[in-house]
Amino acid sequence: MPHYLRPRRSGACLFLTITLARRGARDLVEHIDILRDAVRRTRADRPFAIDAWVVLPDHMHCVWTLPENDCDFSTRVGLIKARFSRRLPMGQRRASHVFRRERGIWQRRFWEHHIRDETDYRNHVAYCWHNPVKHGYVARPEDWPHSSWHRDHASAART
Repeated sequence: MPHYLRPRRSGACLFLTITLARRGARDLVEHIDILRDAVRRTRADRPFAIDAWVVLPDHMHCVWTLPENDCDFSTRVGLIKARFSRRLPMGQRRASHVFRRERGIWQRRFWEHHIRDETDYRNHVAYCWHNPVKHGYVARPEDWPHSSWHRDHASAART
């Protein structure tokens, strides 16, 4: 398999999709407090701005902005995945996971897209918010509890 080299742009704004290994699992929403703690701890160690985030049962989408002079989003994703995984029960593991000392909760890779401009940014933030509707979990973005939609629209209502 070819070695994929991810772009390295300091202060980049990125759209990420991070998925559990077992599609149809519900670990992310059933253990949302563990996930939130993993994100909080990772941001304390390696700061980044959360522009948008939605957590679905088996995957999540987010838009992050990295600090200036920092381009290491891969380590942040890895830390969040590891911190979340360590606090979950072991469950069934394939031989390949045992060999690599992995818990087998996450897909090994994740998808990233560097945001190009303001239109691209708005489209990806909207994609995060509308993803629960797309998957049929709710009728409106505001009905999904695990989304930054609430944070962003609550703050807009206060201003």
